[in-house]
Amino acid sequence: MKKDSPPKEPAPKQVRYAKAGEAEMLLGISRTIAAFETLDGILTGMVEITARELNADRATIFLNDPEAGELYSRVAQGDIHREIRMLNDSGVAGHVFTTGSGVIVHDAYRDRRFNRAIDERTGYTTRSILCVPIRTTKGEIIGVAQALNKRKGRFTKADLRFLESMTTQASIALQSTQYVERMKQFRQKEMEFFDIVSDITAEIDLGALLQKVMSEATRMLNAERATLFLNDEKTGELFSKVGLGLQATEIRLPNHLGIAGAVFTSRQTINIPFAYADLRFNPSFDRKTGFFTRSILCVPVVNKDGKIIGVTQVLNKRSGPFTAEDESRLRAFTAQVSIALENAKLFDDVQNMKNYSESMLESMSNGVLTINEEGMILTCNTAGLRILRTSPGELLRRMAADFFAGPNAWISEKILNVEAAGKPDIIMDAEVATGESATSVNLTILPLVSTAQKRLGSLLVFDDITSEKRMKSTMSRYMDPGLADQILGGSEEILGGTSTTATVLFSDIRGFTTLTEELGPQGTVSLLNEYFTLMVDCIQKEGGMLDKFIGDAIMAAFGVPIPHDDDEDRAVRTAIAMIRALQLWNARRAADGKRPVGMGIGLNTDTVVSGNIGSPKRMDYTLIGDGVNLASRLEGLCKQYHACILISENTLRRLKGTYRVREVDRVRVKGKTQSVGVYEVLDYHTEASYPNLPEGMNHFRDGLARYRGRQWDRAVAMFTETLRINPQDQLARMYVDRCAEFRANPPGDDWDGGWVMHTK
Repeated sequence: MKKDSPPKEPAPKQVRYAKAGEAEMLLGISRTIAAFETLDGILTGMVEITARELNADRATIFLNDPEAGELYSRVAQGDIHREIRMLNDSGVAGHVFTTGSGVIVHDAYRDRRFNRAIDERTGYTTRSILCVPIRTTKGEIIGVAQALNKRKGRFTKADLRFLESMTTQASIALQSTQYVERMKQFRQKEMEFFDIVSDITAEIDLGALLQKVMSEATRMLNAERATLFLNDEKTGELFSKVGLGLQATEIRLPNHLGIAGAVFTSRQTINIPFAYADLRFNPSFDRKTGFFTRSILCVPVVNKDGKIIGVTQVLNKRSGPFTAEDESRLRAFTAQVSIALENAKLFDDVQNMKNYSESMLESMSNGVLTINEEGMILTCNTAGLRILRTSPGELLRRMAADFFAGPNAWISEKILNVEAAGKPDIIMDAEVATGESATSVNLTILPLVSTAQKRLGSLLVFDDITSEKRMKSTMSRYMDPGLADQILGGSEEILGGTSTTATVLFSDIRGFTTLTEELGPQGTVSLLNEYFTLMVDCIQKEGGMLDKFIGDAIMAAFGVPIPHDDDEDRAVRTAIAMIRALQLWNARRAADGKRPVGMGIGLNTDTVVSGNIGSPKRMDYTLIGDGVNLASRLEGLCKQYHACILISENTLRRLKGTYRVREVDRVRVKGKTQSVGVYEVLDYHTEASYPNLPEGMNHFRDGLARYRGRQWDRAVAMFTETLRINPQDQLARMYVDRCAEFRANPPGDDWDGGWVMHTK
């Protein structure tokens, strides 16, 4: 019978290994096999050597295909077929593979394990069989080697041992060439995937991308028009942003009406050969656009989670109605549209400062880098080389762990995490070391898998945000960082005025005029810079918005432009931190022989109006309203009540945390008819500044109750007890004086225990 011709490679040197010792023979076999560069070459060489050295009529090498669960042979002497496949647990070869033990069969047709199907297909008659497993150096069985029909005598145990030794020697070369072949296959799949990504990301504008896809759908289906309807979940409408011949026209319809609505609600494809004969068709759109619809093919657009996000509609096939093949082709296109839409939504959520989806889809601006399953960098586009400031020679074919090392070792760790979890990871505003400098990037890492769910490697997408970060840093010096984020993010909600609940903080330096006279202009500016640096840090650590500096005063707000669940607590914690920071600063000033600086802080929570106020040429983002005014008045009351931190009852009611707070008074501020409860926060005190604070607070609370009950003498006794604990409690001393005044001049019957504030 005609034998297969081996690949055209240099013919191995003919050596009769049987004449040499077994060790020398096996070494020669290893050298011969190592000379081949392809898997086909190694298999052909092994078959020839096996048949020759065992004096067999034919030899076959079967390798295991783990995905198919089959043993396959690519070459067999005298067999015109290039490949034979069988289940890896059938026949003599399957028995040897599954048991891992070699066998000698002297009469094949009497052995129940023998599979006659191959003989029947090839016309060959098998008499005797010698079969051994092919083991790697680690003991893994990757196939079997088989010799058939010994020409003289029978196969012996010595033949079996020889064949086992030979296959063990050859297993290293077999594994290496198998790995190379798999790498070529995986690389081909990876490049195909990269080509698809490159084609989808060729357009940075989503509308242009969809237009391109639908234009191709129109061409392939030989139709007159294609339109994509997306679902607007807020309005319950389907709207069209793309459509050939519609230009800038936008069409909207309820997502349950018309052909598109029927497809959207039923999730079923609709193919209508005559539109005007179908009651679901709405001819009003034809009248609106001047287009005449004859035939319609409409399919749902479903995302990867099975959620329908829109429908794709193709109109008027030029040669008859749409066919079942057209339906299949259109569904394939809508699958691509769905992928593009989902990617666009994902990227848009990740990067609010610009349309992240569009920039990710533009391969010319974002770096795209692929890594194979072994961790080697295979491809990188021009943008990626520019962002990483490297060259193809320095990057490609290197291990990712070697390239992303040192300060960039965190990238290697993220890649390993993505490979282990099998889920994408997105890292925002990260620093990538590039030479002697660093580049700010948003990094997306995606796992690559085959259709058989086999891991192929990873895909890295770098988005350079260095210029944006530089702009944000500059803007944050002139406005609150949170406000800068919203402006750079393109938000329009902050333009104009909005009503919102916020906690407003006012602080002011005590005796500032005297300080300026002592320090002079340069000294005053230096003092304010030190003071403002400390105070602004306290505000921003709690997520507050610095509104403005008003001379030596600070206005800040909590709850705008970004609200939190605990804005009131954030404001109180900020006030406490400001007083403590001031105390430490004063200690350093005292050590330098400088005068200490005093400060008062007022807090109020209320509904305020926030937004840009000014002219189109010059605007200021600020807060206005009675709530702002009351916070300012409370800061002023700190002088009258000898307090550092005063908060309103509005703020106190909303606090979630526990603080050392005592009621100070009920005050009716100028211009208001209703009094408001005022409270002092004392958490900044230490045992040295206010010894036995809880006891002092209790006596003060009892004294205030007696005071409001017009029990002047008993109130004085309680306030005096407070002063005994802390002689520096100026608020208790003030109430002693008030009781003396009211004892001499009792208030009227309409007195509610409050105090009227006659100044701002």
